[in-house]
Amino acid sequence: MFEGPPHPFKPWMRHTPSVPPGFLRFFVLKLLKEKSMSGSEMMTAIEKETGGRWKPSPGSVYPLLAWLQDNGHTKGLPKEEDGMKRYRLTEKGEKFFEEQTKFKKRLDKKLEFLAPPPPPFLSEIWFNSHAKKLREIRGPARRFARALFNLKMTLEENFTEEALKEVGEFLNGTAEKIEEMSKRIKRG
Repeated sequence: MFEGPPHPFKPWMRHTPSVPPGFLRFFVLKLLKEKSMSGSEMMTAIEKETGGRWKPSPGSVYPLLAWLQDNGHTKGLPKEEDGMKRYRLTEKGEKFFEEQTKFKKRLDKKLEFLAPPPPPFLSEIWFNSHAKKLREIRGPARRFARALFNLKMTLEENFTEEALKEVGEFLNGTAEKIEEMSKRIKRG
């Protein structure tokens, strides 16, 4: 529903240290809250969830799983017929996940003013022959980016299938209007 054309820097982005500290731990806990998984299943799920922009390495996932298990947050399950060792959250791990979720929410609220700047395609328009004139839409572009950031946070906190469908339809409709506007301006 939200998929678009592949990002031109996708191969480069996969290898940049752009993942915030604690993100992998939070993501692994979130996945294990949903169901028992193996390390390789987690790596695949994270890659899928991030639209292929990031796939954690075994060298980051398995030491984390060992740390979580050593601290009583997870428990390794007996290997299944497929030979995979899966992990599940313990009661202590569920409480740890709740703490991490609360911390993430507090951090999101504190960092709201740092809502992502307009994506590169919007930033690029400031650097051409009409830069002074185009600066007039910098504020609305930032407002748009901030609104998307806030919508994401609201959807995470109040998730329903109905809300997801509504947001998806709205974003697709808005994208269509922007694309139509671009074509119209291009035609003159």
